Amino acid sequence: MFQTLRLILGDQLNSNHSWFKEKEERTLYVLMEIRQETDYVVHHVQKILAFFAAMRNFAQELQNAGHKVFYFALDNPENQQDLCKNLEFLMHKFPIRRFEYQLPDEYRLDTQLKEFCQNIPIASQAFDTEHFLSKREDLDQHFGAKKYLLESFYRQMRKKYNILMEGDQPLTGRWNYDAENRKKFSYQVPVPKELYLPNNVADLIELLQKQKVRTIGFLPNNNILNVPISRKQALMLLEHFVNNLLPYFGTYEDAMHTQEPHLFHSQLSFALNVKLLHPLEVLEKAITTWQNNAEKISIAQVEGFVRQILGWREYMRGVYWAKMPDYAQNNYLGHSAPLPSWYWTGKTRMNCARQVIMQSLQEAFAHHIQRLMVTGNIALLLGVSPDEVDKWYLGIYRDAIEWVEITNTRGMSQYADGGLIASKPYTASANYMDKMSNYCENCYYDKKKRYGEKACPLNSLYWEFHYRHREKLAKNQRIRIVYQMLSKMHPTELQKIVEQAQWYRNNAENL
Repeated sequence: MFQTLRLILGDQLNSNHSWFKEKEERTLYVLMEIRQETDYVVHHVQKILAFFAAMRNFAQELQNAGHKVFYFALDNPENQQDLCKNLEFLMHKFPIRRFEYQLPDEYRLDTQLKEFCQNIPIASQAFDTEHFLSKREDLDQHFGAKKYLLESFYRQMRKKYNILMEGDQPLTGRWNYDAENRKKFSYQVPVPKELYLPNNVADLIELLQKQKVRTIGFLPNNNILNVPISRKQALMLLEHFVNNLLPYFGTYEDAMHTQEPHLFHSQLSFALNVKLLHPLEVLEKAITTWQNNAEKISIAQVEGFVRQILGWREYMRGVYWAKMPDYAQNNYLGHSAPLPSWYWTGKTRMNCARQVIMQSLQEAFAHHIQRLMVTGNIALLLGVSPDEVDKWYLGIYRDAIEWVEITNTRGMSQYADGGLIASKPYTASANYMDKMSNYCENCYYDKKKRYGEKACPLNSLYWEFHYRHREKLAKNQRIRIVYQMLSKMHPTELQKIVEQAQWYRNNAENL
């Protein structure tokens, strides 16, 4: 009979974990579909479907490999819909003498399991997930009392794993090719056909409907979820990326286009975040492909990808564990406005917002610039409460788990941490939107106007944001030119801009 109970969370689907090297007859693995997790924010329906489908596949694979698994389906009569209550149920059902779990990536679950282990009468132990390339505490130890800098951490990680290095120096002598990866896309090259993953999730859709799980977004077409829900599919997607998309990934990684929502992005974030893939194998695959095709793939393409995985992803996790739980309360700019209802419907006359929000509702996906410079930028300029922005981002994207969501949203996007992550607020007017996308074409608003009838809201909101927050931001050297331009504006011009922006902020529901 089972003596050891091992918990596997929905984002811990790592088949290469050392737990699974040997089959242990007296060890029971448990996975759970629970309302505790479906309901703590309102999630995109495709996010829940992807998690549940991947969890069910993983549980079946464990069973096929000879491991013993107890799976709490959402409609299981024995399901208490709570993590700890289900664990207690199994501890009473079987003569469990020991409880083990892998360290959660979310602070709330980490706290919940620590408290649970303090109150159970059996031995317990936490294990590393064996996934990340840095420890929870590495970032804080690296910087200590010094200012956090991504570039410093990124270089350390490159050296540590000897990635794109020549001794202790970067290949070609350059660490970073970010300046070369900011081109607008206008079909200079064809976008490869997307990999199709025909995952029929009709049974799960019916389950969510019967259980009346509240969701946002749209159901997959014909019940098909085109998201990797197994390691096999994740590896297929990785292969597709390196062979078809990597050659232009870096060049167009910041570009946005109405007809090409994915462009050359890998869409590997869900597979990585639930641990179907290991970041090192992803990096090694990309680098090997580049090395074997150096005449077709420039180093700028692969370095941009490496920076996202080895640099930014690990960096954001480090910030999360260094600064939580206080980080979730940060609101440096004191923003408190509600999130406009069109963030949930896409019904706005701003074409940039409509395109990205509708894409997000349809696919539970948007790439980093769409999140940062469109939906995030607009929320920041409107002065929306970071709490509301967090909930929206955490719910709407299939790859959103708090450790990576909140640092990108509250920090990078909303500047709510006062500059810990971002050295300046990431704001943009219509000029940026027109430069990096075709969203301004056929828009209701005039991209060239700052005020007046049909003036693009971003233009007045951009200047009014900096004017409104001048006491906190005017000394920031990275936006010094903005304040120089503000100081040179004619008072009458500035007044018209500010009044226009204030009207837009007061009437945000009608934009």
